[in-house]
Amino acid sequence: MRRFVRWAAMTAAAALLAAGCSGGSSGGGDGDERSGSARPTTTGGKALPAALTSQKLDWERCEATADSSPPGRDWQCATLKAPLDWSKPGGETIELALIRSKARGGDRIGSLLFNFGGPGASGVAGMPGYAATVSLLRERYDLVSWDPRGVDASEGVRCRGDKETQAAEAVDATPDTPAEEQAYLRDATDFAQGCEKGVGRLLAHVSTTDTARDMDLMRQVLGDTELHYFGISYGTQLGGVYAHLFPEKVGRLVLDAVVDPTADLVDHRKNQARGFQRALDNYLESTGQDQEKGTRKIAELLERIDTDPLDTYSGRKLTQVLAFTGIVLPLYRQDSWPSLTSALDTAEQGDGSELLALADGYNERDASGRYGLLTQSQRVISCLDDKQRPTLAETKRLLPEFERISPVFGPFLGWDAAGWCHDWPVPGQYATPEVSAPGAAPVLVIGNTGDPATPYEGARRMADELGKGVGVELTWKGEGHGAYGNGSDCVNSTVNAYLLEGTVPKDGKVCGRRQ
Repeated sequence: MRRFVRWAAMTAAAALLAAGCSGGSSGGGDGDERSGSARPTTTGGKALPAALTSQKLDWERCEATADSSPPGRDWQCATLKAPLDWSKPGGETIELALIRSKARGGDRIGSLLFNFGGPGASGVAGMPGYAATVSLLRERYDLVSWDPRGVDASEGVRCRGDKETQAAEAVDATPDTPAEEQAYLRDATDFAQGCEKGVGRLLAHVSTTDTARDMDLMRQVLGDTELHYFGISYGTQLGGVYAHLFPEKVGRLVLDAVVDPTADLVDHRKNQARGFQRALDNYLESTGQDQEKGTRKIAELLERIDTDPLDTYSGRKLTQVLAFTGIVLPLYRQDSWPSLTSALDTAEQGDGSELLALADGYNERDASGRYGLLTQSQRVISCLDDKQRPTLAETKRLLPEFERISPVFGPFLGWDAAGWCHDWPVPGQYATPEVSAPGAAPVLVIGNTGDPATPYEGARRMADELGKGVGVELTWKGEGHGAYGNGSDCVNSTVNAYLLEGTVPKDGKVCGRRQ
């Protein structure tokens, strides 16, 4: 079981993603030592131990991993120590993996920290591949990213093995009978128990708030008086929480593909059902199909696969949940829409191979049957964040509304509300995150009208929640997940002017589809 629609930049698929700003420049030389002018991070009103704030990072050439070769000479890696429990900053620590490429120009502003979403996306793995997209920013910023706590090289979590993950793909994610309902919830319980056993004490310390505090420690150790940040998808929620906790440390923050901070767990799924249906409608229209008829045809295909999974060239069966996942992935980028057309056509002919390949790409499954851990980290982090725990009965009452929103996406996302954090061993922290940031410098919030995973409406809500004079909305009338780097010169130039020159656009600026 997974959160079917990920709040992530989908960087693998993506390679496939005028007033002066009061942020100004950051101090800190080359970023290897803490700036003397940086005020120490505090927690609970107390300054952090010098052992944390004065640590010097040992930057070295990045090493190869089991999944990738070294990223090249321009990239350096280091490890930062952070408190396991931020309420006890002098206690046990964990190690966070960082990666950077130093600014190439002479007029350095500081570090620009990136989070690619998920939650659970690896910044260490994703940053080098994203560098070409932000090459202009590299002239004046050190590009920096990291694996947040609970992700990959930063105490990465593992709740179940590859065989168990593959077996879970056969569990009916839209159960039709009491027996299927119990199997669905039993799988959720098994996953939760695996997390409790495999993750241990870290399970209660991987929240978005914990990671936001890690970010401010990074700011200080990197030598910046203010945090300059680029958050994508879930990274926008993280950026909003940071701004709330440390408004006086907000430098130049860009939030692209914005998660609605006013939505709880159930509302997020409704939002995503609307967003993906909107993207599907746009896709169908682009192929000359009637939107209603095309949607019904896809929903009927999924119903047939639920009863009779399709054969594939690999010998594995395409189950309904894998078919659904294969439909989701191409909607993240408009230039992937042709792959959806081909996959749907072959599935209608009884061959599930192409949809399975798309699903495996989303699930980070390689040819040997190994799965990436993004989904597991995502679930562990979001279930510590999310306070809401819908029961089976509550979910079943909501299903008709989900199905009205989208016959294709609604049933999966509705059921996901019940299963995602079912039987979770630690309580969630909030219904919705607090992102108000009175007194902070202007934060640039970008909404894409065709965004499927983080629907456009969330950008305005984030801007409003940040507060008057803080949240500044930029709209792009485009398609796909996110806006910057997706083909709009208007968006790119506005973001670059903000980050490089401190030029804040007028709130409500709109970039047209062809700009």
